[in-house]
Amino acid sequence: MVVMLGQKAAHFPPRDHDHGICISHALGRARSRCLELGIKWTELREQVFRHIARSHRPVGAYELIESLASDGKRLAPVSVYRILDVLQGAGLVHRLESRNAFFACMTEHASIPQTITFLCTDCERVTEADGADAFRAIGLAAKASGFSARSTAIEVSGVCAECCGASGGDRRC
Repeated sequence: MVVMLGQKAAHFPPRDHDHGICISHALGRARSRCLELGIKWTELREQVFRHIARSHRPVGAYELIESLASDGKRLAPVSVYRILDVLQGAGLVHRLESRNAFFACMTEHASIPQTITFLCTDCERVTEADGADAFRAIGLAAKASGFSARSTAIEVSGVCAECCGASGGDRRC
């Protein structure tokens, strides 16, 4: 399913797609972005990023710590959060506010994205879509109210087209 918002389309990739291509693209983008920003791309940052980018699902910090430990790398929570801060600051991972979890950014956009995050509550996959129009509307409403917004996150939970099809028509999608 492809959703058009503004100029950028977003979609949930099929579950059986070659995710290696996604990871390869995301790693290349991460290295380039860090070089561009003057951020050192360390082996540890790459390992954390790879663990997050393993799927299109959000990963909690402690889930990430356990995953890295199973690969023989025991990290303190403070170290993981510092790496996550660096990756977020570079626009390489985003925080899913409603879940306090992180997912790898698989798209090109500004480091402070104006995107809408879609979360499928069945398969737990996330994707982003351009949300410039929605952010503009929020900005106008805030201004009209005399309100100064400090942060805005738009997250939409629902069911992706693939999960709707898998339900055999049992639910309204």
